[in-house]
Amino acid sequence: MLKIAIPAVAALGLIAFAAQSQATNLDVQTGVAPMGWHLSREGSLAKLAYGVENSDQLALMMTCERGQTQATVYGDVQPASRRLIKASMATTIDPLSGGLADETRISVRDPALRQLARSGKLAVEADAGQFELSANPAERRLISDFFAYCGSDRV
Repeated sequence: MLKIAIPAVAALGLIAFAAQSQATNLDVQTGVAPMGWHLSREGSLAKLAYGVENSDQLALMMTCERGQTQATVYGDVQPASRRLIKASMATTIDPLSGGLADETRISVRDPALRQLARSGKLAVEADAGQFELSANPAERRLISDFFAYCGSDRV
């Protein structure tokens, strides 16, 4: 029970934090690590995640292998796109929760991801509703690197 409840509560907290206004002054929030976009590689797999760096506190993670034009999406926050492809019988483990993953895939050429690459803004959906995740200039370079690695440097 705790294995399900703790990740669910943590995910709701991350969603609420991500949905806060851009006007929030993080300097006032002492002890709270900022959320943002992070890129990592694990073998041939590239991982673009939105969350707290070097932690498992992630709202969204997209993965792909070099040259693939489909990204796998994990997390309680999903890109706001009608073109998400949901697998009906997922048997993979979700790297964010440790439970069974509802595998969702999206083309790296999807309009929502094109918007992320062009403007640094990704419209997302979650149980709390729709909101936007933004990237600063340094994070936008990481996002560009992710799309180039996935085989779509022209998103």
